[in-house]
Amino acid sequence: MSTDYQRAREELGRRLRELRVESPEGRLTGVQLAQRLGWRQSKVSKLENGRQTPTDDDLRAWAEAVGQPAVFSELRSRLRGFESHIRSWRRQLAAGHAPVQETWNTLVSNSTTQHALSTAAVSGILQTADYARHVFERHATLQQSPRDTEAAVRARMKRQEWLYRPGKRLNVLMSESVLWGRICPPDVLAAQLDRLLGVVGMDTVNLGILPLDGTLPLTMGNSFNVLDERLVVVEDWHAELWLDDAETIALYRRVWDTFAESAVFGAEAQQVIARVRRSIKV
Repeated sequence: MSTDYQRAREELGRRLRELRVESPEGRLTGVQLAQRLGWRQSKVSKLENGRQTPTDDDLRAWAEAVGQPAVFSELRSRLRGFESHIRSWRRQLAAGHAPVQETWNTLVSNSTTQHALSTAAVSGILQTADYARHVFERHATLQQSPRDTEAAVRARMKRQEWLYRPGKRLNVLMSESVLWGRICPPDVLAAQLDRLLGVVGMDTVNLGILPLDGTLPLTMGNSFNVLDERLVVVEDWHAELWLDDAETIALYRRVWDTFAESAVFGAEAQQVIARVRRSIKV
């Protein structure tokens, strides 16, 4: 969890404690408030100390229990302010993968330059439909989310139109391990590698591969995408992290630039991709 996120949660907790202590009905103890709400006292303590993220219902109940229902809108605004940076997959995928992909389409369409590091799978904007289909199916199973695979695939394929617009630039680094990952059948992976071989020469794509036998300048971390100089999106199992402060954006650009020094591009990248492609028996 990010430091900024935790700090904001602690600040919300202090505000909740303030409301309890300054209740119009007189100072309430944590035990008294818990009894009034029908909660365990430990929940009150965790919320006030920033160790648990409240829900909208929690905040509404708290505001009413301390005799200040009108303050709910302020509390909800505080929650939205920091929660927007931690976009949990559980909430994002409540309606399936397609809405998430449409959100990404909007983000990308409003961007001129992307710097992406892909450590787990082929970068989404370069995926074939069949490869994307298997990725979505696997993650829908993991997250136990609604299966709208075909709609999600169509949305992801639509994003690739960005690559053919003048003035756009995709700078993407991928670990060679991504090329070997059998998240799909061999024939689908072979077609995906053919796709990558084809994009190496595109004017809008700068594709680098980090060879398995090469020297890494840093330990490999999570996949991320830097959109212009305004937003970093980092992928994790539980959530996407949306980070928009200048210092963090600069850090991720340094990470990308550092890895780029160890990557191969152009014909050398094609050679690595082709070597993996030849190993696939279809």
